[in-house]
Amino acid sequence: MMQIKQKIPGILLCLIISIPCWFLGKALPFVGAPVFAIIAGMILTLIIKKKDAFAGGITFTSKKILQYAVILLGFGLNLSEIAKVGSMSLPIIVSTIATSLIVSFILYKLMKTPANVSTLIGVGSSICGGSAIAATAPVIEANDEEIAQSISVIFLFNVLAALTFPTLGSMLGMTNEGFGLFAGTAINDTSSVTAAATAWDGMHAGANTLDTATIVKLTRTLAIIPITLVLAFWRTRKLKKEQSEANSTFSLKKVFPMFIVFFVLASIITTVCTSLGVESSFFSPFKELSKFFIVMAMSAIGLNTNIVKLVKSGGKPILMGLCCWISISLVSLGMQHLLGLI
Repeated sequence: MMQIKQKIPGILLCLIISIPCWFLGKALPFVGAPVFAIIAGMILTLIIKKKDAFAGGITFTSKKILQYAVILLGFGLNLSEIAKVGSMSLPIIVSTIATSLIVSFILYKLMKTPANVSTLIGVGSSICGGSAIAATAPVIEANDEEIAQSISVIFLFNVLAALTFPTLGSMLGMTNEGFGLFAGTAINDTSSVTAAATAWDGMHAGANTLDTATIVKLTRTLAIIPITLVLAFWRTRKLKKEQSEANSTFSLKKVFPMFIVFFVLASIITTVCTSLGVESSFFSPFKELSKFFIVMAMSAIGLNTNIVKLVKSGGKPILMGLCCWISISLVSLGMQHLLGLI
């Protein structure tokens, strides 16, 4: 009981930060509430003098509430519907995901970037920005500064993509469907995908690019499941080997991130229920709560982040993010050309 009481001040602080950031994210979707929450947290941590009273709750929010957010994220994935509608974009999605992961791995080796940061930028660039980072971070046990740095890099290129892609698509003479595929496969975060697609629809009367881009993006989101499972099994195997060499007892339950299993179960429940006639809108509150929990977790991560250190060490991660972004964009356009879609 005493432990719970010690966490309440920190959880309340994160909640207070998150509410205005949530509404700011609604007003400026191409930036997004998680980015506002991280920035607010980093600023407030410079102002708050006595952080010890909040420490327990901040840690709980950045770790446990982030895991709850990932579990609830599963209720936004109808596996059968996404697979059916997004099958056309599958070759492009697989190619862009593979490209981002390979590029981030090569640059990790060449630039000696921290392993966790490289993984998070690679996964965030290839799958779905902040949500993929939120799902992957607990699996690889990334610390708060690594998460904040990765989110910041993804945010930078999200904004650039949302602002430049509609004009770029027009210059390249892309069709409405082609731009939907391009936006859905080459922009990291869902909010920025919808922002770019909405801008395109505004520039081209009668276009319905938003639906195409959103479906492609949701299909991409499915990759969270195999990526996080592979990382979880890799980490479990690594820890098992380390404990075996140290002659200590290995416990699968302790090291395997069970929240990933619950995330997959949530996706299966959504798929089964909707196939039995349950309206997809039934799961909307779970999806919204997941998004809000992510905002809370990001505010906690901001509170635990040294902004000065973040800026000083930001050069290599930004270069990695840039290379991933450019590579994905080129592969997306190249694959569309090969498939005869543009």
